[in-house]
Amino acid sequence: MRRPTIVDIARTAGVSKGAVSCALNGRPGVSDTTRSRILQIAGQLGWAPSSAARALSDGRAGAIGLIIDRPALVLGVETFFMRFIAGIQEELADGDTALMLQSVDETSPELTTYKRWFAERRVDGVLLVDLRHDDPRLAALTEMGLPAVVVGGPEHTGGLPCVWSDDGGCMRTALGHLARLGHRRIGHVAGPDYLVHTRVRTAALGAAAREHGLEPPRIVHTDYTGDSGAQAARDLLIGTEPPTALIFDNDLMAVAGLGVAQELRVPVPGRLSIVAWDDSPLCQVVRPALTTVSRDLPEHGRLAAALLLDAVAGGPARRVGTSPGELVPRGSTAPAP
Repeated sequence: MRRPTIVDIARTAGVSKGAVSCALNGRPGVSDTTRSRILQIAGQLGWAPSSAARALSDGRAGAIGLIIDRPALVLGVETFFMRFIAGIQEELADGDTALMLQSVDETSPELTTYKRWFAERRVDGVLLVDLRHDDPRLAALTEMGLPAVVVGGPEHTGGLPCVWSDDGGCMRTALGHLARLGHRRIGHVAGPDYLVHTRVRTAALGAAAREHGLEPPRIVHTDYTGDSGAQAARDLLIGTEPPTALIFDNDLMAVAGLGVAQELRVPVPGRLSIVAWDDSPLCQVVRPALTTVSRDLPEHGRLAAALLLDAVAGGPARRVGTSPGELVPRGSTAPAP
């Protein structure tokens, strides 16, 4: 079904295209009765203004962009992004701005997409996730003049506005919980080492372990997938002096790690305690249910979208912190064996 045009509206209303244009754009030239009839017919036909035409007239695309460096199939099961996007949509629901979402596999196509969006006036601004050390995207977006908000920080953002959470504080809380249960050998199944928040978490974990007099945590870096989380858990559990507790950087890897422990006949929580990052239904339906670091992920999305809309409108660059995360103890953690 093709998109209705002002020609269709004019033909149905029995008026000229010029009269339809005046009515739809709120300009004089038609009577109130004719204007009302034209607007009613436009609504019945399902007419909506062209985003390309609007971009040419006022410079606005009426959309913000989000590029996620994950394969599409992986993205569909990673609950962090699903709940984050839900928060973005909630913030945009009452306005006339849409979300343009794209998944990629490499940084180069991501930069190429930003440049294409900017050149074609597809978006008014973008949300930048998975902040990296020496992130090339920061300078590229600043040079383009494309408004951007970083989801992460507050350091290493290149002066761009950001929405950030206290990853270090959350990790110290998780480690403290395990230390109080008597665990001294702790493993960390972490995300990629090049991500800022991964380094913040691992640094906080190491510092907290020293404060509690524990052995240096064993850290394995992954790509956040269930397969990589399972392999990391297996490598840690079959080694000499395996850890008595594992902290996973997302819920998907934690569930996969629980499966590996059961396969290896390592009782949870009898011989192994598990803590997952970011609570989700996945953590609650498995048995035992997983202890988690819980954060308000929809809030992340709402704050990021609101901050980006403010930046598009010319507002100052701001750093906005999210609500503090909290530890939710469940059946997967118990005193150390």
